[in-house]
Amino acid sequence: MSPGQKFREALAAESPLQIAGAINAYAALLAQRAGFRALYLSGAGVANHSYGIPDIGDTMLADVLIDARRITHRVDLPLLVDIDTGWDDPAVAVREMSAAGVAAVQIEDQVPAKRCGHLPGKHLVPAAEMVERVRAAASGKPDRDFVVMARTDAAAVEGVDAAIARAQAYLAAGADMIFAEALRTLDDFKKFTAAIGAPVLANLTEFGQTPYFTLDELRSAGVAMALYPLSASRAAAAASREIYSAIRKDGTQNGVVEKMQTRADLYATLGYEPPK
Repeated sequence: MSPGQKFREALAAESPLQIAGAINAYAALLAQRAGFRALYLSGAGVANHSYGIPDIGDTMLADVLIDARRITHRVDLPLLVDIDTGWDDPAVAVREMSAAGVAAVQIEDQVPAKRCGHLPGKHLVPAAEMVERVRAAASGKPDRDFVVMARTDAAAVEGVDAAIARAQAYLAAGADMIFAEALRTLDDFKKFTAAIGAPVLANLTEFGQTPYFTLDELRSAGVAMALYPLSASRAAAAASREIYSAIRKDGTQNGVVEKMQTRADLYATLGYEPPK
């Protein structure tokens, strides 16, 4: 079964499909252990955690491929990857991602100097330009099951009706699914999904514009996929900061050892049994 087929099979098995963000291969193992059927590699995750920089379009295809390959080589779950605006050539980006074992990509309609989809001040390319991006991305698909997901940030900039019109144009250009960024209400999602004849993803990123809707709420609104792009990495970063501060302040880790993963649990996650 191809990676794209695995993604589509997961989508058919779960409604909505919960997609867990994983910033590296170990995070992917933890998500797999928790029972998730699909994974996501966030562009912000690569920028923030692999390079220590903000998500403003400075990472390139090669940077994201490094982390994508590490995940797909270790975990068999289908992986959706954020390819920002497609860089220099969306067709090349899709071919390289497919060769790396990726199941699906998400390409967006912001200008190349993009920013987080839940921040103000976003700027979009004209719909016609994004249509060409989508056509190029679709032309790079290795097979019909590989998923090209078109993301539109238009709801926050031009309104929900404009976002729907853009999404319809992207589907006509060859997109398989739609990533509806920064919708604010269930009514918005209901209106959006009712007008779109393809699976729609809701991005439930923390501290953003979209409320933390439950699966039941999303299901009632016709949403096919629920994305949690950086939930675990945010929790891990907060925990790491606490541990570093405690060790620096106390001069010992004695007071925080109980908050750490044990060696036994690490080995269980890795599927490793040390020699006796």
